[in-house]
Order: sequence, then structure tokens, then C-alpha cells
Amino acid sequence: MKIIISTNSSLAIYEQIVNQLKNAIFHKELQAGEALPSIRTLASDLEVSVITTKRAYEVLERENLIRSVAGKGFYVCDTNLDYLKEKQYRMLEKKMMEILEECKKAGMKTEEILSMTEELLKE
Repeated sequence: MKIIISTNSSLAIYEQIVNQLKNAIFHKELQAGEALPSIRTLASDLEVSVITTKRAYEVLERENLIRSVAGKGFYVCDTNLDYLKEKQYRMLEKKMMEILEECKKAGMKTEEILSMTEELLKE
């Protein structure tokens, strides 16, 4: 699994790491019990600070997606995929609402928004 950090993203770097690891767990690229890179190794690989990777791991640990084993590292938890999918849907819904608000501010009508969406889906 490869994590790609975008400097153009509106998301903080730790959030990009969290989202990509969540997706990897959801799509079973990372399996339950699988070891994750150490905080330092991931920070070095991504060329980001240790604090950033530590924060990402803390978020994932709070959400029970990974667990820390003292002296051994971080491991993927046996996750409830339905719960993870629901969380992902809620996040996407929030982003879509923000985009729709921007469309309304730009004066777009419902038909224009739907037409644009359909065109983008074809790509």
C-alpha cells in the first residue's frame, strides 16, 4: 500500500494519511492483524514530521481501526466494515453538501448541477 501526500489538498497531511489508511483497511489492502510501519518509518517514507504520523495513528487508534502493542508497533484491528463504510458515507455526504453550497452560491440551477454531475461520472 502506498500513501500519497498532496500539497494541493485542502486536507491536513495527517488527515490524508488517515483517509488513505482507512480506505486501505476498507478495501482489505490492509488485513486484520497486519503490522503498520512504525511512526518514524512512515514519517521518513512520506518525508513528513513524526508528529504528523503520530497524530494520524492516534486518530486511527481512537476509531479502533488500529491498535498499539507496547514495544512491537501498530496493527490493523479486526474492523466492523459496515461501520467503517457508514463513516465513509457520512464524510462523503458532508463534502457533497459543501460542493452543493458552492454550486448554489455560483448561481447554478438543479438541472445544471445534475448535468455537470452526469458528465463527470462519464469520465
